Amino acid sequence: MRIALINEVSSRDKNPLVLKALQKTGNEIFNVGCTADEGSLTYIQTGLMAGIALNTGAADFVVGGCGTGQGFLMSAMQYPGVFCGLILNSLDAWLFSQINGGNCISLALNKGFGWAGDINLDYIFEKLFLDPPGRGYPLHRAESQQASRKLLEEISKTTHGSFDEIMKNIDAATLEAVMNHKPFKEFIDSYGKT
Repeated sequence: MRIALINEVSSRDKNPLVLKALQKTGNEIFNVGCTADEGSLTYIQTGLMAGIALNTGAADFVVGGCGTGQGFLMSAMQYPGVFCGLILNSLDAWLFSQINGGNCISLALNKGFGWAGDINLDYIFEKLFLDPPGRGYPLHRAESQQASRKLLEEISKTTHGSFDEIMKNIDAATLEAVMNHKPFKEFIDSYGKT
């Protein structure tokens, strides 16, 4: 699985910790947002990056976040085909994977990120990718939860414009800032389908 790590500016000092924890999952990780050394992307811009990464097929999953996790979550959910959850701990991660089967998570990387925050990240990713997503929990509710997930996908298609329309109409300065961020542009150019 290709996972895009997309930090925004307020949490870029946590990027090395998130990257290290993600690398333990055995997935292919692409660090394409703000790193500890570079970038000043806002949660608005990183939410757009999540939409582009998922809608072009460059990424199968996006790990993002911001200070509280709320901004990136709201921004990413503006785009079709993005199903993002706010993940604060390993139980959130496992339940999100099993019940919601989403393709994007938002981490709170400043608020409440203290002693053993790096260990919490390890546990989050361990549980997030432990079982195949969308199995359901408890298992006797799996059929209902899977039906709800499919319905949510259909609602998303109905309530969002096409991604092509969005890209044509989005604020040019926001799109330019995203596409001028070298690690992200190289990732999309290499793996995205146009």
